[in-house]
Amino acid sequence: MKQVRYTEQQREWAVTQMMPPLNKAITELARTTGITEVTLRTWQNAARAKGKVVPGDGKQADQWSGTDKFLMVLEAAPLSAAELSAYCRRKGVYPEQIAQWRVACEQANTAPGDALKRKAIAGIKPDATYLKRIAQLEKSVQEKDQQLAEAKAIEAMLKKAKAIWGKDEDK
Repeated sequence: MKQVRYTEQQREWAVTQMMPPLNKAITELARTTGITEVTLRTWQNAARAKGKVVPGDGKQADQWSGTDKFLMVLEAAPLSAAELSAYCRRKGVYPEQIAQWRVACEQANTAPGDALKRKAIAGIKPDATYLKRIAQLEKSVQEKDQQLAEAKAIEAMLKKAKAIWGKDEDK
């Protein structure tokens, strides 16, 4: 078989076809261009490694992977409102989607107590019912942990008893 060499312009064009707003599926692009699916996937992965948003596979923006959404949020972060609108039109997404993805990214790394800390830093005092509910939940978690430890200890003792005396054969 003869190996086909593609120019850099052909590669860039193909990757652009897989990017928003076109989001062409690799199988469709392979069929129309004659470039193999393996080659297109290699180019797609190389573009992702460079930080480009290449969801591909014909998916709509709400079906993209978390990585692609995160990259889109990173690209859009420094833009003003007007620039963001133009960017969204080019990429085929809505500014509201990027705002939702940004919130999801921000919340992805927060620990359960971080919301309370952020409120305290902002000078907002959490109400008494909120604090009481947190205390109840923490107590419930401690009780569940204790019950789990007891169940594991009983299970270990049963295994040891079976190993020593064998299975009950009187039944």
